[in-house]
Amino acid sequence: MQDPPASRMTHNNSWLFCGALLGGLSVTLGSFGAHWLKTHLERIHQTDNWETAVRYCLFHAIVLLIVGIAHQIESFANVRVWLSRAGWCFLFGTLLFSGCLAVLALSGIKILGAVVPIGGGLLIAGWLCMAYAGWSHKTT
Repeated sequence: MQDPPASRMTHNNSWLFCGALLGGLSVTLGSFGAHWLKTHLERIHQTDNWETAVRYCLFHAIVLLIVGIAHQIESFANVRVWLSRAGWCFLFGTLLFSGCLAVLALSGIKILGAVVPIGGGLLIAGWLCMAYAGWSHKTT
């Protein structure tokens, strides 16, 4: 019997990969914002949006690394499905929240401001999934 997609995602440390990728992206975007884009972002009054996007991306990259590590711990086997749900919420929430906020900061496309809360809602859902995983985790 074939594993469901959520469990296949975790067998090869994909959460660690995604977290590391988002972490590297955060550092890159932070560097661009602090150096090459600084004058542009200040001129259009979007520095705060850019910094918020980078901060949330980096923070949730670290959380995805934690999800990946927790997946590897045998005693968490009974809550891996909730860890996977949290991981998906964190991944897509970060892409929508930070991604749309960064593009909004650069482009001024106002409609993206309506998408940012969807990403925020997914981030909250991810935290709730993590909370449930922690609450229902049973050590043997």
